[in-house]
Amino acid sequence: MTLMRALAGWPLWLLHACGGALGWLVYATSPSYRGRFRANAARAGVPWSQARAGIAAAGRMLAELPPLWLRPHDAKLLVPVQWQGGELIERAQAAGRGLVMLTPHLGCFEVVGQSYAERYGAGRGAMTVLYRPARKPWLRPLIEAARRRPGLDAAPATLAGVRQMMRALKRGEVVGLLPDQVPPDGLGVWAPFFGQPAYTMTLAARLVQQTGAALLLIWGERLPGGAGYRVRVAELTEPLPEDATAAAAAINRAMERLILQCPQQYLWGYHRYKQPRVEGPGATAKETG
Repeated sequence: MTLMRALAGWPLWLLHACGGALGWLVYATSPSYRGRFRANAARAGVPWSQARAGIAAAGRMLAELPPLWLRPHDAKLLVPVQWQGGELIERAQAAGRGLVMLTPHLGCFEVVGQSYAERYGAGRGAMTVLYRPARKPWLRPLIEAARRRPGLDAAPATLAGVRQMMRALKRGEVVGLLPDQVPPDGLGVWAPFFGQPAYTMTLAARLVQQTGAALLLIWGERLPGGAGYRVRVAELTEPLPEDATAAAAAINRAMERLILQCPQQYLWGYHRYKQPRVEGPGATAKETG
């Protein structure tokens, strides 16, 4: 925590420079991470000349967390955030519906929720983001405090958390999910992701289908030189099927299209194709009711 507090005061360009070096250090010293990184990028058909930038991007993602997580709740973001496609959010919410927003492990996904809260939270209701509690006890209060601030709330990946998200959507608010995160066993289906079956959550589609919420895609692009971020918002380009497996496949295709817009900032080292872990009874929600 002492180190994180010190890093929170550093300028973003310096954090990104140190984070880039950290990303390369991890890549150089971990054969398993290095192999998974290269295999995932090759599977997606991304040229190495583009994918290799993701090595530094993974380290930058970690380095930029201290100023985001430790920012006082009454303080504004210290770096500029540009918005592209924000009118899609306004149009969806003007219809009086809830809104589900999906982002992959691309760019700075932490800044998406905080910048939404700063831009829209006061007048249009909070964004509720799904999170899995950290395994390390010292991290849990830090992450929860970072993701519970004015205009931003957090829902744990439990039955209670799913109900919390359902209530938020029925109030016409916004819910944020990372649908390329591997869910626990029983909470997903196998669907293609860059041509290989990947265990994929069904929760995103169920929330839309059971509440009548709108669905948008969003991600936070990291701008060069520590100049801040650009939050990009887009529509799903195909209808969301009723069938759970078909809906998961459609969402995976949408995530693929976002990732290929900026493969230099995707977490290619993420273990996307792993077997789902088995949770204890009642640990997570299998039904939304």
